Amino acid sequence: MTCAISAIVLAAGAAKRMARPKQLLPLDNSTVLERAVDSILDSRIDEVIVVVGYLANEMADLLANKPVKIVENPNYHRGMSTSIVSGLSLVSESSKAVMIALADQPYIDSLIVNKLIEAHATSNKGITLPVYKYRLGHHVIFDIKYKDELRALKGDVGGRQIINKHLEDVLEVAVNNDSILVDIDTTNMYCRLKNR
Repeated sequence: MTCAISAIVLAAGAAKRMARPKQLLPLDNSTVLERAVDSILDSRIDEVIVVVGYLANEMADLLANKPVKIVENPNYHRGMSTSIVSGLSLVSESSKAVMIALADQPYIDSLIVNKLIEAHATSNKGITLPVYKYRLGHHVIFDIKYKDELRALKGDVGGRQIINKHLEDVLEVAVNNDSILVDIDTTNMYCRLKNR
């Protein structure tokens, strides 16, 4: 069984806790944003939509030669929910599910993404997410039936409240590393990740 899945990569934030935009930081002969996007492109995902906002032109230029759709979120300062809504506007009509991914989690590799895709496609659950040592992480796949609920999100929130509301429809997929939990929120975290 196959299921067309669109990835929405959230890359619009201003990263106020860091001196410079984390998406543009160098990482392994690339950047944080490029590495996160490339991992998804290397997977069996059907389309990739990248939501930009702060320094939108620089982000878009960085991805100009990649097979992704770019959408600008002029309301990124109002929180993550506005980026999810912006990304949903470009999701193909043929998509049966959307995967919400964060641009500041560059170490989630294509193997994990594929494991989530396969699990989602072969289950009867509407929400699929990875788990490492009993801790829930990213990326999260939502069946297209949740599109309206995702569009209705407000403020600086992701899909966690939708997950909590529909626990009976959640499939947890165990993974073998902590990349699903690790995001770059501070300079210290960036330095630790860069040197690991």
